[in-house]
Amino acid sequence: MLKYILKRLGYSLLVLFGVSLIIYFLTRLMPIDFVKNKVVAVQTSGATVDTEMVDAMYEAYGLSENAGFMDIMKGYLGWLGDLCRFDLGTSFKYSIPVTEKIAMHMGTSFMIALIATIFEFMIAIPLGITAATHQYSLRDYVVTILVMIGISLPAFFFGNILKNWLSYQLGWFPASGLVDATTDYSGIDQLIDYGRHVFIPILTVVILSIGARMRMTRTNMLEVMNSDYIRTARAKGLKESVVINKHAFRNTLIPLVTSLAGLLPSLFSGAIITEQVFDLPGIGNIALDAMNAGDIPFIMGYNMFLAVLSVLGVLLADLMYAIVDPRVKLE
Repeated sequence: MLKYILKRLGYSLLVLFGVSLIIYFLTRLMPIDFVKNKVVAVQTSGATVDTEMVDAMYEAYGLSENAGFMDIMKGYLGWLGDLCRFDLGTSFKYSIPVTEKIAMHMGTSFMIALIATIFEFMIAIPLGITAATHQYSLRDYVVTILVMIGISLPAFFFGNILKNWLSYQLGWFPASGLVDATTDYSGIDQLIDYGRHVFIPILTVVILSIGARMRMTRTNMLEVMNSDYIRTARAKGLKESVVINKHAFRNTLIPLVTSLAGLLPSLFSGAIITEQVFDLPGIGNIALDAMNAGDIPFIMGYNMFLAVLSVLGVLLADLMYAIVDPRVKLE
């Protein structure tokens, strides 16, 4: 086990090195120019900016237009060295360290994603099992139709529908934001206020996410239910609930574990569209603003952070195979 983990960690470092190269050079090729945007903002305020000041700004931000290939490689190696010291640089737009900005807004996205994921599994897996065990029944058709509707609806469209219905028409929940700025809650009242603000965003994410998980569970259960050992278990006189929950569902977990590889980065990446619709100060919303502003350090640091989480997610999924299926040997 230890040998396998060390070998996979070595492969992961190579993958992250390649990802860092791609992120750095793609980000440097972005058509958005942070310095030009800043100059336009200064000129809009009525001040004048001469050519020398513009050149000094390019030099200060390491974005010189005359930089050659060797200068770019030098910049990459410097960024990579800072990255190895867990220093993601200083954000152009927010003027604070990237790690600090991510830490400030990651909690909101993580809370919403974690709660939504828990409800997604609690709803999607039972729906997938019941649809598979009652194939071609009315129950199967109803679940499939509802799931297809959820998959087909765009997040911005469905989010605005829920916001218009639950907030504007019924007035049950706030329409946007994370807290009520007109009040000063504390303790349990503050927790309730948070819950009321994130209810519609979480509901949006859950409804739009359960479809894929439910379809995966249903498909895998149908494959397992037609296996020889399931027919053998039934022939022995075992209860149908035991056959489904103990024998069939355990083997259905293997594809579900594979999907968990993308779960870890999804908990921290933020739901960009949902956060935009409900004006939430999550990391996805912040990352979108940074990208629109051409904030190179934040974009590179944020994407490298997600790359590390993705590699860790794949490693954890591989390790969980041995737990779910004893036949899997990690060597």
